[in-house]
Amino acid sequence: MCKQVFTAILFLIGILNLESQSINQNVDQWYNQNEHSIVSKYFEFLSIPNTYNDKDDLSKNALFIENLLKSAGVATQLLNNKDQTAIPVVYGEVLALGADKTIIFYAHYDGQPVNPTQWATGLEPFTPVFITDRVDLGGKKIDFPEIGQRFNPEWRIYGRSSADDKAGVYTIIEAYRYIRNAGIKPNVNIKFFFEGEEERGSINLESILEHHKEKLRSDMWVICDGPMPASGKKQITYGVRGDINVYMTIFGAKRPLHSGNYGNWAPNPAHKMARLLASMKDDEGKVLIDGFYDDVIPLSEEERNALNKIEDPGAMMQGELGFAASETVGKTFLECITSMPTLNINGMSAANTGKLAGNIIPATASAVLDLRLVKGNTVQGQVTRLKKHIEKMGYKIIENEPTDEERKQYSNLIYFAMKDGYPAQRTSMSHPTAKVIADALQKSVYDGELIQMPSSGGSLPLYLFEKVLQTSPVTIPIVNYDNNQHAENENLKLSCLKEGIKSLTSVMMNAK
Repeated sequence: MCKQVFTAILFLIGILNLESQSINQNVDQWYNQNEHSIVSKYFEFLSIPNTYNDKDDLSKNALFIENLLKSAGVATQLLNNKDQTAIPVVYGEVLALGADKTIIFYAHYDGQPVNPTQWATGLEPFTPVFITDRVDLGGKKIDFPEIGQRFNPEWRIYGRSSADDKAGVYTIIEAYRYIRNAGIKPNVNIKFFFEGEEERGSINLESILEHHKEKLRSDMWVICDGPMPASGKKQITYGVRGDINVYMTIFGAKRPLHSGNYGNWAPNPAHKMARLLASMKDDEGKVLIDGFYDDVIPLSEEERNALNKIEDPGAMMQGELGFAASETVGKTFLECITSMPTLNINGMSAANTGKLAGNIIPATASAVLDLRLVKGNTVQGQVTRLKKHIEKMGYKIIENEPTDEERKQYSNLIYFAMKDGYPAQRTSMSHPTAKVIADALQKSVYDGELIQMPSSGGSLPLYLFEKVLQTSPVTIPIVNYDNNQHAENENLKLSCLKEGIKSLTSVMMNAK
């Protein structure tokens, strides 16, 4: 009996491998035949500036996406909130006859601001180019291939939003284009939801979801955003961390002072800020704020087992990134990004450095923090703990510029403001539709088992889909881990474009 069972298992594995090979081979053939036009159109997409604070440019991006969807045979419309104040969502839908499941594919088309002077010589953020390898590894710029010339999958496409997140938008649409061109009828209703405000914190997403609640009913959201693991293996992710952004300013004298004439006497807000920030974490990275870890919901046994199956990339990435000691608090890299909240200093400023440095005592010192939340943390809870710590260190918290009376009364004044904040989200790995998505994605994997990650290290306001629509999301990352998203020299490894289309094609074809 055991031999028969074992033989049957091997037979099923063989069928699954053949099915995976068939899907991949068919998409490969289609992609290779159309690679020049596929990549050319993507370069055209990347050439449209999409900084999140430029409404006119975002409108041009929305129009481009609408035309992409229409050319793939998708009915489209723009969705806004009730007050028509949001950057619109580009929406599309394809309803399958007799389908009893609906899956919505999400990506965002807005991008981070850019400082062109920080990009490598010869690179312009909104002029996409091919580079033979990463620029920091000696990659060289090359011309776009002529029709008939082959593309090298190791090349990098450099340009703002090449990875975050126009790659998500484009691969979703091209995956459906392949299905339609191949004459394949999906077993599920497929909807498309491309947001234009994610980089601003999705400030109108909740009101858009509320206003179009009936249209957006579904069994699951598939989010296409974020990097794949360093191994390059395909992955499904079941959650995200939450995020809080905090802005702080410590005040000294009303104006900068000569460091010789006033040193040892006038308070130095830069020193104060340095001491305050140092009090928040120890040398191993443990946050010292009282209660910071108290309400964390630990990973379930199923989630822990899934995490243990993944080879931890910490040592490899540490060597590549070039630092000796990491702030792991006794945890692995994967544990740090999935199950622990963080407190990070995004930036500090107090007067000038470098060629502009002067011998002064600065009048103010500022810092920006971001706090990543895990399941169990609340926005208000973490902010309250941070405020109590600041007060414990002897500071009077204010919400505006200090008055003369406050300056005379309090020796330690700090402005504190929380600009954005939302909680973490985590979908159960046992969710029936999540299992369907994972099984469908597995069919595009031909080199082993699909990686199942309980949560990503990054943040998206995915809790809103559960809050407003009572629908859970999963995430399928498709871009290279070393893509420099949000920073200068953002890039996409060309092979990710094809593999992303394969992954999403498999989900659209096999989810039922």
